[in-house]
Amino acid sequence: MSLLFKKGKIGTLELKNRIVMPPMCMYASDNSGELKTFHKGHYMARAIGGVGFIIVEATAIEARGRISANDLGLWSDSLIAKHKKLNKNLHSLGSKTAIQIAHAGRKNTVKDEIPIAPSVIAFSENEPFKMPKAVTLDEIKEIKKLFLKTAFRAKEADYDAIELHAAHGYLLCEFLSPLSNIRNDIYGGSLENRCRLVLEIAKEIKEKVDLPLIVRISADEWMNEGWNIDDSIYLSKELEKIGVDAIHVSSGGNQEKTNKAPKLEALYQASWAKQIKENINIPVIAVGLITTAVEGEKLLEESYCDFVAYGRELLRNPNFTCYAANEFKEKDKIIASYQRAFH
Repeated sequence: MSLLFKKGKIGTLELKNRIVMPPMCMYASDNSGELKTFHKGHYMARAIGGVGFIIVEATAIEARGRISANDLGLWSDSLIAKHKKLNKNLHSLGSKTAIQIAHAGRKNTVKDEIPIAPSVIAFSENEPFKMPKAVTLDEIKEIKKLFLKTAFRAKEADYDAIELHAAHGYLLCEFLSPLSNIRNDIYGGSLENRCRLVLEIAKEIKEKVDLPLIVRISADEWMNEGWNIDDSIYLSKELEKIGVDAIHVSSGGNQEKTNKAPKLEALYQASWAKQIKENINIPVIAVGLITTAVEGEKLLEESYCDFVAYGRELLRNPNFTCYAANEFKEKDKIIASYQRAFH
């Protein structure tokens, strides 16, 4: 059996294979934040195709936490029912699910919303970005409550796990970076202080919500003097200590202009995933221009990661997993209705 089709575990969650659909914003909702017909078809197609673990796109914990006016939200109990129905459908097709709970921070581009951030530093001088307001300590307390409430809703909606979004320049990522966080209180300054908010939110979710928790990070923000792999290893170790179940390793996104961006080519983020994996004992998910079954197998064989996230490839080909099963001569892993396509 190929490693890509070997069962795996994240915390208590058992997955039928190591293929992950990472969260990718579809910008297909509206101001309501609700799941639409598009989302049902979008996610069910990947479940039918055989993806073991589907992580639903960035879903805002409050309306001003959206990246755009077309983002999903889970800031109200009224939004739970459609997520619950989606999960029932995805589970019936054999996939396990997570939802990425998020706050856009200074990258909120919604008209008439004032973005918030750790410090008064805009992501960009250009529209649609705006100058953010620095959050107060009382507002930080409220943000922590909103993350926890959203995590409870995810549990009620029958998600199998939760992913906390601390990557790509959104609010929690902004707190981590010394370039976007120049606070002089307990949430700014030292590495320990800048990691404090992510750790506090993760710890509270782990203590109060009975679901496996994944944290997605940007391993490096591609800037001299910015957040880097050593910082990410420190954070990952601290997250492991408080019971986080997996680390999802991406990079970049916190700076409009960068001075040490990697060449965007196949597996360009994998070395960061490997460095983190070598320093912790919980699973690591690798992501980033991974497009073939052979590439995924290589990453698993060479211990770069424990699970492989295929983003753009799953957008191009919802049945990628079927093709991979056929390539590795494991046609029994293909849904019976589709097996004749590979004879």
